[in-house]
Amino acid sequence: MNDKRKRIEVCFTPGEYTYYKDEFEIVVVIDVLRATSAMCTALDYGIAAIIPVPTVDEAWAYKKKGYLAGAERNGKIVEGFDFGNSPFSYMKDEFIGKEVVLTTTNGTKSLEVAKNAEIVVVGSFLNLTALSVWLSKQDKNILCLCSGWQDKFNLEDSICAGAISDHLISTGNFISIEDSSIAAKYLFQSARHSFLGYLKSSSHRRRLKNLNLNDDIKYCLTPDQTDVIPILRDGKLVKI
Repeated sequence: MNDKRKRIEVCFTPGEYTYYKDEFEIVVVIDVLRATSAMCTALDYGIAAIIPVPTVDEAWAYKKKGYLAGAERNGKIVEGFDFGNSPFSYMKDEFIGKEVVLTTTNGTKSLEVAKNAEIVVVGSFLNLTALSVWLSKQDKNILCLCSGWQDKFNLEDSICAGAISDHLISTGNFISIEDSSIAAKYLFQSARHSFLGYLKSSSHRRRLKNLNLNDDIKYCLTPDQTDVIPILRDGKLVKI
């Protein structure tokens, strides 16, 4: 008897995406601290669209055309830009209804890598339940693409991917066969009672803490603050 279940798998870094890309119709890009959390927040607070670009030069070109443009590298706002990828940057009335351009160290790179997939959506802890429920209804093979840190594995993205996997597998309609997916699911199950506590010694949390970004960390690790699901359409992230 043929197994009609769809696959839900986890890719730990953008550098490994090439090994998975032809097997999945939906790619969920995850960069918990902080790009995809900022993207969910921006659309939740009324920004019309986000144009993700992989390089600072591209963001600068948009800025010169009059766009609101943000750039972050290594946790800091790039000189000459007014904002980076803190979710709190996008809670401003003057951004409502506007298109915003953003480049980040990891998250926008993942979006660039995955952009040719049939469907690309953005995931974070902030929209975890809404996204998981939506994905469970799609009847497609799904890959969670973790942005990691400069193409290295990180905990927070892997735990978020594990949470999505755990939800989808629990429906009985999805299966994971890759070791990365099984590992991510078990990481989530270990961390589920306190993401903040579990991640207290993670490398990126320490990095952001050293930049006095504790409020960002707490916000990004607090699940289900929005039901917004950003989707990539014609090079722009918009609400689904």
